[in-house]
Amino acid sequence: MAKREQAKYKIDRRMGENIWGRPKSPVNRRDYGPGQHGQRRKGKLSDFGIQLRAKQKLKGYYGNISEKHFRRIYAEAVRMKGDTSENLIGLLERRLDAIIYRAKFVPTVFAARQFINHGHITVNGKKVNVPSYRCKLGDVIEVKESSKQLVIVIEATGLTEREVPDYVEADHGKMSATLVRVPTLSDVPYPVIMEPNLVVEFYSR
Repeated sequence: MAKREQAKYKIDRRMGENIWGRPKSPVNRRDYGPGQHGQRRKGKLSDFGIQLRAKQKLKGYYGNISEKHFRRIYAEAVRMKGDTSENLIGLLERRLDAIIYRAKFVPTVFAARQFINHGHITVNGKKVNVPSYRCKLGDVIEVKESSKQLVIVIEATGLTEREVPDYVEADHGKMSATLVRVPTLSDVPYPVIMEPNLVVEFYSR
């Protein structure tokens, strides 16, 4: 877990924002970038730089998704009807690791990925160990019976720093969750401003 913690905090420092809203983020203490040159005066970003930063922030938020996978999600969002930036957010929020995080079964998106990889989650009664698995509306996502008393789960459900959004129906007694609707950008409880429209501009160049 140590490497994941370091990676998570490094993303915060690089972005200069506490993108998950965590109380222990190093950005709460020092809002400059990591490394020996982190305190240098920041120059004004170009349009390309602003778009790139928006992409990196959104990718980082969902567990630092690989560029190849993120581009594939974007390409699918383009093919869908409607607004591409809204489609992109909807696809990201339908990821299994995102729903596990939203339901407060784990404390972080990184922990959600590991939790799923280790076989602690079922979807409609079947074990799924792929964090990027795309859930459909009405799918029943559950923590396995043998995993419900894990310390990480008990502590996560008690976190007060965030609430379960209304598009996810979570039952912490049964440790189950259901995606009841696909959210729009304004529905998603990001602690910082996300700009998927700039991500669309970046890939449209």
